[in-house]
Amino acid sequence: MNALVGRRIAKTSGTPGKTRALNVFRIDTSYYFLDLPGYGYARAGKAQRAAFRGLLKHALRREWLRGVVWLLDIRHPPSADDWAMQETLAEGETHVLAALTKADKLSTSQRNTRAQELRQELELPEDQVVVTSAETRAGIAELREAIEGLVRGTRE
Repeated sequence: MNALVGRRIAKTSGTPGKTRALNVFRIDTSYYFLDLPGYGYARAGKAQRAAFRGLLKHALRREWLRGVVWLLDIRHPPSADDWAMQETLAEGETHVLAALTKADKLSTSQRNTRAQELRQELELPEDQVVVTSAETRAGIAELREAIEGLVRGTRE
């Protein structure tokens, strides 16, 4: 989120699963970002994870929702939670941009191979997948452009 908007608006932690609530960020006068709790690595009990799922489903039913930026670590195969998320997004016919994160952790050839594998495995069109790195800012401008297209309704 911080890399995308070019300033620190979201708190970050080295420990996954710290976000416990829906955080809303007004980016400019045209749109908001909703930052939801992570579903794959949240250190929470069953009841709290169920509450996270309910929060997510509620957010996906919002009338003004233009789409979802789905963050996936490029280094790992999709988890059971990722597959469940994909099913949830497909059921709601939600427009999705998959941001493959942590690209800086792989060599260029590994990055290209993993991106292609994930695109095929998740059955996502090439224009719905952006390889990114918050560390090096690689892909951030492309992701921003794709989000702006999604917000303005120029993406299918």
